[in-house]
Amino acid sequence: MSQNNEETKNKTSRRDFLKIGLGFGVGILSGAGILSNITQSEAQTPKGQDTTLLTTDGKLVKADSTQLTLLSKEEEEQLLDAQQERGREGIAGRKWVMVIDLSKCRNARKCVEACQSAHELRPEQYHINTYRMQDSKETQPYFMPKPCYHCDNPPCTKVCPVDATYKRQDGIVLIDNERCIGCRFCIAACPYSARSFNWRQPIGEDDAKVYDIELNVPQKRGTITKCLFSADRLRKGELPYCVSACPNGVFYFGDFYEDAVTNGTTKETVIFSELIRNNAGYTYLDELGTLPSVYYLPPKDRMFPYWEEENK
Repeated sequence: MSQNNEETKNKTSRRDFLKIGLGFGVGILSGAGILSNITQSEAQTPKGQDTTLLTTDGKLVKADSTQLTLLSKEEEEQLLDAQQERGREGIAGRKWVMVIDLSKCRNARKCVEACQSAHELRPEQYHINTYRMQDSKETQPYFMPKPCYHCDNPPCTKVCPVDATYKRQDGIVLIDNERCIGCRFCIAACPYSARSFNWRQPIGEDDAKVYDIELNVPQKRGTITKCLFSADRLRKGELPYCVSACPNGVFYFGDFYEDAVTNGTTKETVIFSELIRNNAGYTYLDELGTLPSVYYLPPKDRMFPYWEEENK
C-alpha cells in the first residue's frame, strides 16, 4: 500500500472515530447510527477485534478496534463543545419538579450516599444533605433533606460574571466547571447555602475523561459544586440518584407540565398538583421570591417518629 493511501486511511479512521465519540459523549448519533457508521467503515479497513463500548443512553454497542484511535486536541475540544452545548440547552418541553415528604424521612442518608458516589464528592461535600429540624420547643424534631432548589428566579445565576452558572429551559440550574473562575459570587447570592467551593483537589480530577457538564465530573479544584437534579439521569429517562436511593419513599420527581410525579421507592405516579394541594405542600423560604422547584409536604402523621437517644 502506498504512503498516500495509508495516510488517507488513517484520516478516514480518525474522522469515523470522532463521529462515534461524539455519539457516545453527547448523544448526537443514535445507537443505530453508530452501528451504521461502524458497518460502513468495515468495508474500507480490515476488521479487528470487536470492542464493547457504552453509550450515554446506557446501551452497549460493539465497534471494530481498528477504528479506535486517540482523539487529537482539536477533536477533544469539538467533543467538549458539543457536550457543553447540549448540557446548556436542557431537555425541551420539560419543567422538572421535586416533592419531599417530611413525614417519611428517618435520616437513612441513602440519598446523600448515592449523590456523593455519582458526583465523586468527598465525605464532607454535599449536593444534598439531611438536617435535624424543630419548629419550636413544644414540637417534635424531624429530618429535612435539602438539595439545591433549582429556582425559577435564581439569584445565583444573575451574579456570575462569566456565565458559568445558568438556568436551562427545563428549569435545572447547572454549573460549567470549564468556565467557572471560582469567584464565589454565586455562593454569596444563594439564600439556601446550596453551593460549595472545591477547596481541595476533587476526586477524579486527574482522570483522563471528557468533562460531563450534566454530571459535573471530573470537577476541578477552585470551582463551585452543587446539586444538579441528576441531569445526566434525566437525559436517559431515569429518576435522580437521590430519589432512586431513598428506601422510605421520601422523594417524588417528575414534570410540572405533565402534572405528574413518581415516587422513587414505590414507583407510583401521582398527580403533582393534587399531591401539593391535598397535603398542604409548600416551598422553602417562599417569601424570598426565588420560586423554588422543590416542594415540601409537612411532617404530619409521621411514619418514623423522632425519638432522642437516651441521656443525649
